[in-house]
Parts: sequence; C-alpha cells; structure tokens
Amino acid sequence: MSETVTLHTDGSCLQNPGPGGWAAILRWRDEERELSGGEPESTNNRMELQAAIEGLNALKRPMQVDLYTDSKYVMQGVTDWMPRWKRNGWKTAAKKPVQNQDLWQALDEAVSRHSISWNWVKGHAGDELNERCDKLARAAASLYQSE
Repeated sequence: MSETVTLHTDGSCLQNPGPGGWAAILRWRDEERELSGGEPESTNNRMELQAAIEGLNALKRPMQVDLYTDSKYVMQGVTDWMPRWKRNGWKTAAKKPVQNQDLWQALDEAVSRHSISWNWVKGHAGDELNERCDKLARAAASLYQSE
C-alpha cells in the first residue's frame, strides 16, 4: 500500500431530518473522480457517514488513504468510539444501541480494507475540496426536495 489516494468527503441535509446528500472527491496520481448521491429522508450524520463509505468503497484495491472530513462525528466515531462499540456488541457506554449502526458497520468494513490517515478540516472555511464536496452534496440533496 505505498500509493496514496486523497479522499475528501461531506454530507448535507436540507432539513435535519430531511432530503440528504453526500459527496466524495478522490484524487490519485493525476486523476480526480467526483461521487455523489442522496436520499429523500436522512440526517446530516447519516450523509456524512455515507460519504466516507462511498468514497472508500470506490477504491478497487487496498490503498493508503488520506481522508479529509469536516465531520468530527465520523472521525471520532472511527478513531475513538467504534472500538468500544464493537467490544460492547454495538452498544454505547449507556448500554443503548449505537445510532446509525447500519452505517457504522458498513464504514467499519470499508475502513478495514485500507490504511487510513484521518484529517479534520473546518467546514465552510475555504478549503477548496471541502467546499466542492459541500456543493455536490447539497446539489444531490436538492434532487429529493419537494417543490
């Protein structure tokens, strides 16, 4: 896994809950690929998780990944909370089921195939690829907005 791909992700919800969108931008060598999608009823957190899942699942083989997200929920979930949740049978410290467990488990599976360096970026602060992801995610969410 000597080659590194850069992955920027973002999720958006027009109301929370409401129409949601996610986006990922992958950069590898001199190539760039944009991915996006959405759902008619979702939350910001679910779309942030979906963006990371979709971006990682788009990789065809194990890679070194520099992943950039403006979601502390996703980053802390993977790096801090998930190991405990797994040990506790996907229960929180309060013995309650983990919210968005389906997506956390899908992200856990996607993460397991790669070597990932997690990076937090401040949202809406001028980071070019974060801003592009935000625009793509909002556009994807708007496709599900009622008129």
